[in-house]
Amino acid sequence: MAKNETMEGRSDASAGDAAQVIDRQAQPRVVTTPPPGDRSAELPRATAYEVAQAQFNMVADFMDLDPDLRAYLSRPQRELIVHFPVRMDSGEMRIFTGFRVHHNTAKGPTKGGIRYHPDVTLDECRALAMWMTWKCALMNLPYGGAKGGVIVDPHDLSRGELERLTRRYATEISFFIGPERDIPAPDVGTNAQIMAWIMDTYSMHRGYSIPAVITGKPVSIGGTVGREYATGLGITYVTRAVLKQRFGRGLEDIRVAIQGFGNVGSWTALSMHERGARVVAVSDRFGGVFNEKGLDIRHLMRHVQETGSVTGFAGGEPLSNRELLELPVDVLVPAALEGQITRENAPRIQASLVAEGANGPTTPEADRILEERGILVIPDIICNAGGVVVSYFEWVQGLQSYFWNESEIRRRMEQTLLDNLEAVIGVTVRRGCNLRTAAYVTAIERISEAVRVRGFYP
Repeated sequence: MAKNETMEGRSDASAGDAAQVIDRQAQPRVVTTPPPGDRSAELPRATAYEVAQAQFNMVADFMDLDPDLRAYLSRPQRELIVHFPVRMDSGEMRIFTGFRVHHNTAKGPTKGGIRYHPDVTLDECRALAMWMTWKCALMNLPYGGAKGGVIVDPHDLSRGELERLTRRYATEISFFIGPERDIPAPDVGTNAQIMAWIMDTYSMHRGYSIPAVITGKPVSIGGTVGREYATGLGITYVTRAVLKQRFGRGLEDIRVAIQGFGNVGSWTALSMHERGARVVAVSDRFGGVFNEKGLDIRHLMRHVQETGSVTGFAGGEPLSNRELLELPVDVLVPAALEGQITRENAPRIQASLVAEGANGPTTPEADRILEERGILVIPDIICNAGGVVVSYFEWVQGLQSYFWNESEIRRRMEQTLLDNLEAVIGVTVRRGCNLRTAAYVTAIERISEAVRVRGFYP
């Protein structure tokens, strides 16, 4: 078997993303550089954890949060760092570093993705675990937030190397996870097959199959229908509802630009396209493609399956990720990694609405700039929550060994998202704040109530 020939899908930001292991030497490369005089790349950027803490502290100030609760919720509950060996195809032994962070368990076991990426850090996992706590609370799910990852570029590994790495990482964190303790899921650089290996490894250690230990796995071993596209479809549901409520418009002929074309970005593009939106630009880590009249998303997805990138697509013109973010569109969906909209580029954003498909794509400084400019932001913890909602459904079905059909999954997901969006919009009216503040207030109030009822042990 040739190296990397069997994995499917690609990866961008959100819990539920899929990864495709591709031969990097065969892929087109688009290298973009800042224009002359642009020194933005030299400016120091806050880490994801600093952004997450700044967001929390601003809302804690706004709601005058109890100091004890503030101290308790501002830090992760527990953190694990592992260094483990993996035998490569060449016979060489390489040592990899991985993480797993639990932010809070007041409302139940923790939930959060596993990320394979060369830039994974403990601070990033802390931030993503914190954001997952707020997201789960906002969706009224009986979870706290978690996140994990391994410092690795999965595109550099063969299928065998990827499986050995996954099974060893799963073994290292096995005492940290479990169906009643911590339930991982896919994220950037991981997919359903990787979840299957983790589920199998955990089950082999216990001596019997435990499907509920993980979500985002194949349907054939206890996964749920609808999980693959849940995050992207959820973004479409929420964006459509906000457009109607705030702008009096539907998705029909809305101009959309999407940064990131992995699982989240591609399904967002397809689901919006099918509902009448004009997706004029998309991008991935290699570059982007633009068509003023709208891209043919199904043909583009086929092109990505064949080449591994959106670049070189005959149905559009090339553009950079930076250019995509600054296009004059109605809706901008940052669906790649965190920290993409910053104080440097926020003044040049031209979209009327930013729908956060990734976790933490907008820094607090950029948030203020966008608000001052009248650009509405749908925060990540509600916009991309469809993935964790359907992951919850998968977990429940796994525990009960009773499965729902696809229409039921969609109906329940849309109802959960829109019910909680309505609650957030109500807070914006009552407390005179923006959507992000309202979403955080709602989530933190729900967690705070759970903490007050349980009390502090001992």
